Amino acid sequence: MTRRITQQYKAYRDDIRDLQTRRPVPGPQLEHLDPFLFLNHHGPQVYAPDNLGLPFGPHPHRGFETVTFILRGELSHKDTGGHESIIGPGGVQWMTAGSGLIHSELSPESFKKHGGELEILQLWVNLPSRLKMTDPRYVGLQAAEIPQIPLSHGKGSVSLISGEVAGVSGPIKTLTDVTMMTVQLAAGTEVTLRAPAAREVFLYTVKGRLQIGDDEAQAWHLIELDGTDDSVTVTAVDDAVILFGHADKIREPIVSHGPFVMNNMQEINQAILDYQAGKFNVKLNSH
Repeated sequence: MTRRITQQYKAYRDDIRDLQTRRPVPGPQLEHLDPFLFLNHHGPQVYAPDNLGLPFGPHPHRGFETVTFILRGELSHKDTGGHESIIGPGGVQWMTAGSGLIHSELSPESFKKHGGELEILQLWVNLPSRLKMTDPRYVGLQAAEIPQIPLSHGKGSVSLISGEVAGVSGPIKTLTDVTMMTVQLAAGTEVTLRAPAAREVFLYTVKGRLQIGDDEAQAWHLIELDGTDDSVTVTAVDDAVILFGHADKIREPIVSHGPFVMNNMQEINQAILDYQAGKFNVKLNSH
């Protein structure tokens, strides 16, 4: 047996300036997939020379984590915790906003000058109430720092960010035991991925179609699976890329207001007051 598709949620277009953006969650039919709150899929697109780059100037976060996958292009990160990096294609940024950070995610000057391909995924992962005010932290990884696990005689591979696959551990040690990876598959390739029945699975089709059981998973869809088995078997109908992970459900109230995600409105109001009072501007030690 394998997990089967119960629902598919199409990513809807919500462009930001000249940045092509698709978002499967939150959407008209799905508010969140506990603990996964939000996914933006930027691109794929090609920027011309002398472009304005990404539009994500300084903005605050509290109460959750952002995981950013740079599939193509480059991303410059800077935050009030003192963390700064430029991550290239195949790299990942994992930022724990926790008690509060202000960060910028912009294109490096070289990208704005020369242009090029761009495709980025950003996923928001909730934190339980006991960790919402944890110390912020940030890890930026280049592609060479992320294990590549070959699949099916070289016709596929896993880029493992966190958790464990085939005895290999991902480089990010998460606060809530989140497993996260991207999976590349050539057309016709089948792979079985561990997906413990007690955990919520996050499966987004970045590129291509998949066959899962009797159903076809469409490109640019978030795929909701049943909880009947500890694995899911997928077959690539086309050359495919998927974002895949799983985590324990938090099962707590979720109250979100823009860049803050807490458990109640009192905590949201406090986050706004703390931001306005400059309490997100504290320099921290890098982790």
